[in-house]
Amino acid sequence: MTVLLFLQIGLIIGGLTFLFMLVSLWLKKKDSEKDTNIWAVGLIGGFANFCDTLGVGSFAIKTAGYKQFNLIDDKVLPGTLNAQATMATVFQALIFLTAVNVDLTTLLSLIIAACVGATVGARLVSNFDRQLIRLIMAGALLVVALLMFAGRLDLFPLGGEALGLTGEKLVIGIIGNFIFGALMTIGIGLYAPCMTMIYLLGMNPLAAFPIMMCSCAFLCFFSAGGFIKQKAVNSRASLVVAITGPIGVLIAAFIVKSLDVDMLAWLVAFVVLYTAVMMLRSWQQGRVTNKAL
Repeated sequence: MTVLLFLQIGLIIGGLTFLFMLVSLWLKKKDSEKDTNIWAVGLIGGFANFCDTLGVGSFAIKTAGYKQFNLIDDKVLPGTLNAQATMATVFQALIFLTAVNVDLTTLLSLIIAACVGATVGARLVSNFDRQLIRLIMAGALLVVALLMFAGRLDLFPLGGEALGLTGEKLVIGIIGNFIFGALMTIGIGLYAPCMTMIYLLGMNPLAAFPIMMCSCAFLCFFSAGGFIKQKAVNSRASLVVAITGPIGVLIAAFIVKSLDVDMLAWLVAFVVLYTAVMMLRSWQQGRVTNKAL
């Protein structure tokens, strides 16, 4: 059995197990969740996962939409976001796993690092001040975005064509994805930081897609599964996005795969800039909330 086939089987089994758990929860909660607006939730979730496939990330878009129209109870929002992301990231991972010929040692190392970070490192990160993390991440991403734009304008050498990492760069990649996996458990997405790291380490921008998508897919099995066991999920909203999310993924996947590397590099730069701005907004909202308390 090849490594890619092993990963594909793991994604399929994990996805089916997740669906079984989610449907089981829905059968128990369907009466209490009957007022959930599945049309609005489905549209927002499908669009968010379309953007997610382009590397923008879906959590911020979904959160903004759900809060704007009061669609999901804040108490179950984190669990619902994780559950809604699961099937979409499974589809993303299955599509891009074979679409880009990434070095398998690099791919496996960074996936494992992210999963270990989510299970082990999260215990440490959860004690950190979330506001400080947001501010540091926003500042770092803004600097990186400026470097990326400078690189695209030939003002600064950046990026590369490599599809794998070795030596010190591989070690940096493993440490980075470990940290990103831990940060994801407290609401800071893995996509933009991972994409940034891959690009700064001299890899082809396309290489980031199977790495970050496989990392998130395997992470979601554990995070979403935990929320389902605690019944801290709107199962009705999660089920509808388990349908519309993959549809958005399939539409966006053809766009990503048809982009040339130069165009994709520009996309990555804008994604990083967007994420930095969103991180700053989260930090500012956190300040307002803390003052209100």
